[in-house]
This record gives sequence, structure tokens and C-alpha cells, in this order.
Amino acid sequence: MTDLATLLEVGGPVATLGGGAAYARARHPGVYWSTVGLPVSTIRLLSSYGSVMEACGLTVAPSRLRVLAVKATTRREVRPVPPRRGIIRPTTTGLRVRLRLAPGQEPADVAASAERLRHAWGVHAVYVTTIKPGVVELRLVGFDVLRQVRMPRKLRPDLLRVPVALREDATPFIRDYRTVPHQLTLGATLSGKSMYLRHLVAGLARQPVALVGIDCKRGVELAPFAPRLSALATDPEQAAELLPVLIKEMEDRYDLIKARQGIAPNTPDEEITSDIWGLPERERPVPVVLFVDEVAELFLVATKKDEERRDEMVTQLIRLAQLGRAAGIYLEVCGQRFGAELGKGATMLRAQLTGRVCHRVNDEASAKMALGDIAPEAVSAACAIAPERPGLAVAGDTSGGWSRIRTPYLSLGDAAETCREWAHLVPDLPALKPFRPDVPVRPPAETPGPVVRPHPVTD
Repeated sequence: MTDLATLLEVGGPVATLGGGAAYARARHPGVYWSTVGLPVSTIRLLSSYGSVMEACGLTVAPSRLRVLAVKATTRREVRPVPPRRGIIRPTTTGLRVRLRLAPGQEPADVAASAERLRHAWGVHAVYVTTIKPGVVELRLVGFDVLRQVRMPRKLRPDLLRVPVALREDATPFIRDYRTVPHQLTLGATLSGKSMYLRHLVAGLARQPVALVGIDCKRGVELAPFAPRLSALATDPEQAAELLPVLIKEMEDRYDLIKARQGIAPNTPDEEITSDIWGLPERERPVPVVLFVDEVAELFLVATKKDEERRDEMVTQLIRLAQLGRAAGIYLEVCGQRFGAELGKGATMLRAQLTGRVCHRVNDEASAKMALGDIAPEAVSAACAIAPERPGLAVAGDTSGGWSRIRTPYLSLGDAAETCREWAHLVPDLPALKPFRPDVPVRPPAETPGPVVRPHPVTD
């Protein structure tokens, strides 16, 4: 009886501790990683590094000098040499460690063994990044960071750079318009496409840029951001009037650049430019970001007259995509489907959109429209997105690289409030004043009553 009582006294706290760890792993994976997963994985890595590298085929034969030194000082067996390991750097989501590759090895050798390393060290995923020739960094992710998205706190804001999502390797996905000027974003209903758009608008609202919207769903997506918009078209007729104004603005900016290129004998070389970013800051026009939501609505026609208007609008969009970057005009094109079946010019426009983000789509053809021409292997990843994970997407660009990302939840009210807060940053562009949306007057505050809030969904 005494032994049984002792076992119960010891087993109770142990069971409680185990249950608490299981609960933390399921509900608070970050806490579990910091308290349990990090020490365990570190011990596994340190204790099994050499044997794991050998099992993965990442070792090389030792040099003759090393063989002679080992035989002269010890009697132990001379084993193959793994890549030299650097200091282990813990993070809130995993571990980082740098490896110096042995002669004859390449980063692809380590990347091919990432799945084996993941299982050997008990982490969620392993990603390999080349730091410099001969040095790679292993990023070990301890848990699924896309299940509960938490953006890194230390993100430096910069002009035309907006952190909108989290990558599967726990690094932020930043929409950088200076690097990727135009982008195509596809996604079915309730896939999270609108959530992605909200983050973009809310992030750019804090910056000195002009925001222009074309929302042919009668403005239901972009109208809440009216206080911060310089122009808004809510149907194809208004879009047909707005696009020529943007073309004229682009042409005026090119005239400004060309006037600056009238090279005088005393003009320094660094002042000779081919885009607005080379102009002096006092002369530089404000950047313009054009959001086109449900782009397919611009292509749909019912009459011969509509077809002529459609062709003209598509031609203007293509011109903006081809020439807008140097003039500081950037395109963000969104839709559910986008392909040659939309009509003349669709494929040409898509070819000008460097960045691609594909949320959950209804068919494989839609995923191929977004990613098939830049990263064919990413198409299957886009088709595997589950409906239970809104906001999950596959992001790629014309370099062929791609990764899974997920946008954190942002309510429409919070995004609209951000636009109201920064409405004073709307730049003065006289050409766009006729298209400036009416800002609705906020109703007076009422005494709040009990409200039943549905589970938030994203579109």
C-alpha cells in the first residue's frame, strides 16, 4: 500500500505535466516550442549531428592530414567528415544553424535531405538557404506556423513595401512594388483573396502613395476604404473613363523624365535617370497603386458596343502594365479566374504581371493560369489548399521561385478605420479629383447592445 501511495503521489504531477504539455502543443504551439520543443530538438541535433549527416550522405572522406593526426593521437576509427556546423541560434519558431560545406558539396545536396533532417531532429520542417558560396543556413521550423498566423513584431516599414502574410518558413512575405511592380492575385470565393487585399490597402494607407481602385462589384470590396482612395470606379463605364486619365498621367510623367534627361554639361551622372526614382525628391511624382478587383468583369461583354469598350480598356491596362513601372504606377489585379477565355488581350496582360499569388481555386485550370507559366511545380501545391484554411496561398514570381503563405485575419472594420485615420495622406492629383469617392458620414454612436457575432470568414 505504501508503494502504491508513493506511485500515486509521483504519477499525479507527472500526468498533469504531460497533459499540460499536450494542451500547449495543440492550442499554443509557440509556448510549447519555447518550453519543450526547443530544448529537445537542440539536444537531438547536438547528439546526433555526425551520424545524421552520414546517414543522409552529407559527409566526405577525411583529408590525409586528418587521418594521420587521428591515427597518431588515438586508436579510434577515422570517420567521414560532416559539414562544419556553426552556432545554433534559437528563434520563437525554430532554430537556425549555418553549415560550411565540404569540398565537392553543393546546397542542392543539403536541400535534397531536408525531409530526412526533419524527421531525425523532430521538427515540423527544414528549409535550406544559400548564404554565400560554400555556406548554407538550415532554418528548422518547430511547428506549423501557418495554422495560427502571427506576424513577426520587428518589421521595418518602407515605402511601397507591405508585409501582408507569413511564409511557411516563418519569414514574412513582403509585397515590394519596387521589386515586383505588378501582380496577379487569384482565388475562389471564401479563399482569403479579399483578406490579402485588405492588408495591402491598410499597409499602403500609411504611406505617401496614391491609391486608385476599380471594383466592378459595385464597390463592395473597395468602397469601405474610400477615405484613403484618390479615385474609385465601381462599374465598367466608370473604369472606361478612369483608365484614360491614368494613361495621361503616365504620359505626363514620362514627359517630366524626358525633360530631366535634357542633359546639360554640368549635370552629374547620378542625376541622369530613366524613371521617377532618379528624379530629385522635390520633383518626384507620388507613386500610384491601382487595385483592380474582379478583373473578369472588365472583359465580359453583352453587345458590340461593350466589346469595343472592353478592347480599349484592356489595351490601356496592358499599356499601364508595360510602361507604368518607370512612371511609378503599379498594378494589383485580382480575380477568381484569369485566362485566354476571357478574351483578346488577357494572356498579354497576364504576361506583364510579374508577381503571382494563388489562393484556393475551384479547378486545376485556374491554378495553371496563375502559376503554370512561371512555376509548374507550384500548381499541385495550389490545388491542395483546403477550404478550412482561408488565407492560405501559393506565391511565386517570374524567377520560378514559390512558397506557401498565409494572411492573418484583419477585419473589414479595422482596415476601414486605418484608411480613415490616414485619410490626410491622400495626395493632391488634380486629374483624379473627378473620380474621388464620396466619403460617407459616420453615424452617431449608439448604446451598444448584445450582439451575436458569426464566425469570421474571408473572401
